[in-house]
Amino acid sequence: MDLFRHASKRDRTGQPLAERMRPRELGEFVGQAHLVGPGKILDRLQGGALPSLILWGPPGTGKTTLSSILAARAQARFVALSAVQAGVKDLRDAVAQAEEALGERRQRTVLFLDEIHRFNKAQQDALLPHVEAGTITLIGATTENPSFEVNAALLSRCKVVRLEALTEADLRLLVDRALADEQRGLGRRAIDCPAEVRDLIAREAGGDARRALSTLEVAVELAPERDGRRAIDAATVEEALQKKTLLYDKAGEEHYNVVSAFIKSMRGSDPDAAVYWMTRMLEAGEDPMFVLRRMVIFASEDVGNADPRALSVAVAALDAVRMVGLPEGTLPMTQAAIYLATAPKSNSVLTTYAAARKAVTDGGALPVPMHIRNAPTGLMKQMGYGAGYKYPHEFAGHYVAENYLPETIAGQRFFRPSESGYERELGERLRAWRKQAGLDDRDE
Repeated sequence: MDLFRHASKRDRTGQPLAERMRPRELGEFVGQAHLVGPGKILDRLQGGALPSLILWGPPGTGKTTLSSILAARAQARFVALSAVQAGVKDLRDAVAQAEEALGERRQRTVLFLDEIHRFNKAQQDALLPHVEAGTITLIGATTENPSFEVNAALLSRCKVVRLEALTEADLRLLVDRALADEQRGLGRRAIDCPAEVRDLIAREAGGDARRALSTLEVAVELAPERDGRRAIDAATVEEALQKKTLLYDKAGEEHYNVVSAFIKSMRGSDPDAAVYWMTRMLEAGEDPMFVLRRMVIFASEDVGNADPRALSVAVAALDAVRMVGLPEGTLPMTQAAIYLATAPKSNSVLTTYAAARKAVTDGGALPVPMHIRNAPTGLMKQMGYGAGYKYPHEFAGHYVAENYLPETIAGQRFFRPSESGYERELGERLRAWRKQAGLDDRDE
């Protein structure tokens, strides 16, 4: 497990290009200028000053590489574990070796834990005492928001460092470097890779250095050989890529980012953006029922009675997809997304419930007014239950002025109709009834 000590002795023959080209020092590192540039936080970490860290960022942004480089700068052992495969026993073994190295050689150990978010609470708790005691310096790597996935106690003992997806310029530099490097890269091979093809590889990598170099490596092997040279063109790169994997983790932060973009696009009345984000989810393998449930909620929360048909459209789309499945189900889903995005908007359903809930929470179980209580027995009638109740259907327009709220909150208004769509008509109707009853229609 002591990877750093043996790194220089490892035979790189047969290793993937991305592994061979892994930077060995900060000077070779590409991207993350906000962290590794001169005077930046990771550039300033020297020797024994290395704290425990959580490196948070998308795949292929250099989390493992940075950890190895920082351990080397601190002259520490570098022990790497994957949370997908390792268990508490592996942690105990790593800690035991760290204690031995610290006691015998006064050498500190950096424990790199890849995908730390995969560890459960008990496994993360097992790290705590050793991080606190300084037996190990923990560097955890995660693609997920650590505030959701890492225990608060462990998180409080680590500094969170955010890595960003690499830019196309960063990735183009890596591709150029790999093609030119004669020791670790492809520089000794006769390869023709025009600038526009290198740009294509960088663009299609989606911010992931590993993906860019892997695509280049596969493209070299697929490229036809002419006169002893490999000629890579756009078609070769497309074949190497097969199908671009969409950045979308159904259990992670990007999931919530895309869902948020979908909802906000419908709320913002942009059908093009709404359908785009919906398609992103479906093409990445999202359960269509999840998307449809969000649309049903949206139909009430953001459209409501501004267009009462919106809820029917959303529910009909849900039923249609249950009936026909995918891929045909994308059609009613698209129809519903367009309808919801272009419908008049109102959040009065949300605000009305919130206002009523506040009244219930603040006032508690207020008594039901006697005149609207049920009186199924003679005794209850004698006690005044239902006395004086006015049956609206016996009055003109099927309306009669009456108080239906508890006495202590009589006259409170929870529903504030908007001027959007059908709600404008509802507002006009309410104002007419209140005027007929001689009630003040001012906001209270």
